[in-house]
Amino acid sequence: MPNIAIYPGSFDPFTNGHLDIVLKSAKLFDQVHIVIGANTEKKRSYDAEKMRSAIEKTLAEHGITNCDVCVHEGLIAQYTVDNKIGYMIRGLRNNLDYNYEENIAEINKLIDPKLEYIYFRAENVAVSSSMVKELNSFGHDVSSFVPKAVWDMLQE
Repeated sequence: MPNIAIYPGSFDPFTNGHLDIVLKSAKLFDQVHIVIGANTEKKRSYDAEKMRSAIEKTLAEHGITNCDVCVHEGLIAQYTVDNKIGYMIRGLRNNLDYNYEENIAEINKLIDPKLEYIYFRAENVAVSSSMVKELNSFGHDVSSFVPKAVWDMLQE
């Protein structure tokens, strides 16, 4: 049975921190689904399909071949059931992230009781999509916080 994981997020935008989690995950799992999900609490700043394309370019630039990227509008836990995914990947910057993730995990476990969570420690705790989005909106150079393909997309 292949080890398949999911790494969901809004990825609005996809940052170097997200890429770090993908690189770690790709080493451990046979396949990783990177899922750009809909978050009812957030309004997207960047087009999800364009972000998907930028993430795919980033993966290709890093030689990562065991990750697929998609946009999904439904519940992530239902996606894991439908795609026979056993592991949920999450990155943690601090204890607030952990507490938030544990609450979401309990809800997801109601839909997919077999789902196991794998937490990776974030390397650069100051970088977040929100921070990048804010800095970019004020014209600051955020190229050091995002992969090149994402930077190129942000410049469009």
